[in-house]
Amino acid sequence: MTEQVECVVVGAGAVGLAVARRLALAGREVVVLEAAGAIGTGTSSRNSEVIHGGMYYPTGSLRARLCVAGNRALYEFCASRGIGHKRLGKLIVATEPAQLAKLEAIGRQGEINGVTDMRWLDAAQAHALEPEIRCTAALLSPSTGILDSHGLMLALQGEAEDHGASVALNSPVTGGSATAHAIEIAVGGAEPMRLGCKLLINCAGLGAQKLSLALEGLPAATVPRQVLAKGNYFAFSGKHSFRRLVYPIPPEASLGVHVVLDLAGQARFGPDVEWIEQVDYSVDPGRAAAFYATIRQYWPNLPDGSLTPAYCGIRPKLTGPGEGAADFMIQDQTTHGVPGLVTLYGIESPGLTSCLAIADEVVARIPTLN
Repeated sequence: MTEQVECVVVGAGAVGLAVARRLALAGREVVVLEAAGAIGTGTSSRNSEVIHGGMYYPTGSLRARLCVAGNRALYEFCASRGIGHKRLGKLIVATEPAQLAKLEAIGRQGEINGVTDMRWLDAAQAHALEPEIRCTAALLSPSTGILDSHGLMLALQGEAEDHGASVALNSPVTGGSATAHAIEIAVGGAEPMRLGCKLLINCAGLGAQKLSLALEGLPAATVPRQVLAKGNYFAFSGKHSFRRLVYPIPPEASLGVHVVLDLAGQARFGPDVEWIEQVDYSVDPGRAAAFYATIRQYWPNLPDGSLTPAYCGIRPKLTGPGEGAADFMIQDQTTHGVPGLVTLYGIESPGLTSCLAIADEVVARIPTLN
């Protein structure tokens, strides 16, 4: 027998929970299916916990629009719900004259994207804010901050459940069918079942492509390839004087190994980019040598022996080495031809910052809710 529900959201990370909350607030019946035994165990909890400003992303992209809108919405949400967060600000630093053109380009792109509070700093001004930093010039982004990502997800889950949604853990979606006439999925776990729904929102993150390819009736040609990029973090055990986040000029495929501060003021560094073939959450201690070299470009006094492996996350990228960054991909009926199905691919950074805005975007793409 097939059970019926109005809306199913697959994936209980920050984006999935934000979508579930948004649907529940709209009065919809919502079930969230999560394969793991807890919420937010994947990309949502294995990152820098940064509230990004939105200055890096191409004009008109989803990443630019949803990051800027998400930044504002997230600060308001955290403040009104008592979720731990700090508007620390960050410095993006050029460590040599050859990088100044790139730094200026980031500033111009931020203005185009609607990031209105960035300030240009010369070396002396940057040093006055962060005395340990060596740079030629810097951009100050006051609207960049940090947050308690798990606290955010608990709040999203709580509000979704308060409005009638339910979250089912240990409930992997193993397959199903999605056609113009009906959507039905197979749910595994301790009590396998079939579940029919009017709306299916695929927020499965690293598992999004696998789920789509397991849905009969969804054209396989619409499913983009997935490329895995591990981002490693190293903990810092010494003393530091950083009061803000510090980012280098971004290299390929990431924002660079930066100073990451948590809400208690402890520092760590990351993430780097390690292209991998399969999910692996181990951190190779041997990568520390490259971390020391990179960090010392902007913090020359990083002490020897102060870095130890911490954790890593895996970016669900849509492009590989040398191919340039891809935009968020949100597919609806206009792309794949299946009514009631919305699929999210490539939701890496700034996905956490953008989660509330992504939820609004998803709902806007569902004709029956508008």
